[in-house]
Amino acid sequence: MKETKIAIIGLGYVGLPLAVEFAKKYQVVGFDINKTRINELRDNLDVTLETASEELELVNVASIDNLNSSKTGLWITDDLNEIAAANFYIITVPTPVDKNNRPDLNPLYKASETVGNVLKKDDVVVYESTVFPGATEDECIPVLEKYSGLTFNKDFFVGYSPERINPGDKLHTVTKILKITSGSTPEIGKYVDEIYKSIIVAGTHLAPSIKVAEAAKVIENSQRDINIAFVNELSKIFRLMNIDTNEVLEAAGTKWNFLPFKPGLVGGHCIGVDPYYLAQKAMELGYNPEIILAGRRLNDSMGPFVSQETVKMMIKKGIPIKDANVLVLGITFKEDCPDIRNSRAIDIVRELETYGVIVDVFDPWATISAVKHEYGIELISSVGDINKKYDAVIAAVSHQEFITLNLKDLVADNHVIFDVKATFPKEKSHSRL
Repeated sequence: MKETKIAIIGLGYVGLPLAVEFAKKYQVVGFDINKTRINELRDNLDVTLETASEELELVNVASIDNLNSSKTGLWITDDLNEIAAANFYIITVPTPVDKNNRPDLNPLYKASETVGNVLKKDDVVVYESTVFPGATEDECIPVLEKYSGLTFNKDFFVGYSPERINPGDKLHTVTKILKITSGSTPEIGKYVDEIYKSIIVAGTHLAPSIKVAEAAKVIENSQRDINIAFVNELSKIFRLMNIDTNEVLEAAGTKWNFLPFKPGLVGGHCIGVDPYYLAQKAMELGYNPEIILAGRRLNDSMGPFVSQETVKMMIKKGIPIKDANVLVLGITFKEDCPDIRNSRAIDIVRELETYGVIVDVFDPWATISAVKHEYGIELISSVGDINKKYDAVIAAVSHQEFITLNLKDLVADNHVIFDVKATFPKEKSHSRL
């Protein structure tokens, strides 16, 4: 193989950390269609907080010419011509679902078209986006062939290496997570594996086929989704029994092989989405997946459930519901992370609004403009801006900043506190999942 030059398509939560690590050893061009994102990254600013400014500054080069004249580095661009010199393309675009929870492959098609327009003989294209088994070969490769005019496994080759990024996790970063790799031929599989192995200190696992690698990825998050659905169902059952679910799980967790899952809202780009990819493919093949979709239904019910239980508690305490003031703490999909994609905290807000409740949302991690654009909500910018007393507070996300909040300053004399993730000591809340 000739000297490897890498182009990474999509510079989000997955693509950017990968580009930075590869740029320490290779010439890397990072491509994205978001001009604002391009300008921020050129100024060494990553609003996702997955990559520190110091890391970006270390690898960023001033121009494509500077990159071509050096052995390593990263050039960030939205110019298609500037990825044409690469011979190893990595596609890391998102794979969402539509409003009916059907897989939306449009970002993948567009990225494949982009690469297809510059693809050359002997180039390799690696997909990292989460998909159903068979998507790379059945959906993506035909697009590459159409726009390149080249023949798969004769003129160009393909690999699949699913991303395993955990947003907000500073311990399990990209190089410290074992990487699954695969290739369209045994030789390409070994080549793809060697490229990733050169930066992944945790090591790699070369799968025997692309379909096996795709399937392995999609069941990782489906398994977690189902396990969380189980404890969410337990929380509903134990609530009827007036038993604290967290105390039950703590006791059960004393057995060495008990799995430490906790109840809560299940959002984000992975766990709340990926099971639908597997389910959709299964239904296309004539099999109706029962457990996978049951888990999805139960987890998607938790936001409305929290709202309904909060309203019930308010009624029992004699708090009028119409025009009541409720504060929701947290809108990101998980703690200590700015990622608002597929956040299920919004379900709490929407359900409360159906009761005529006035809902405010505070989240120190979320970007105000992003939340406004995505959900149409005006975030409270700081606790100091709050000038009212709330009839109820729902702690939806367990940000570290919330632990030190003085809740007494935020609530009316007669109030309800629902602590979804057991952020506070038990005595400080009226209810936990």
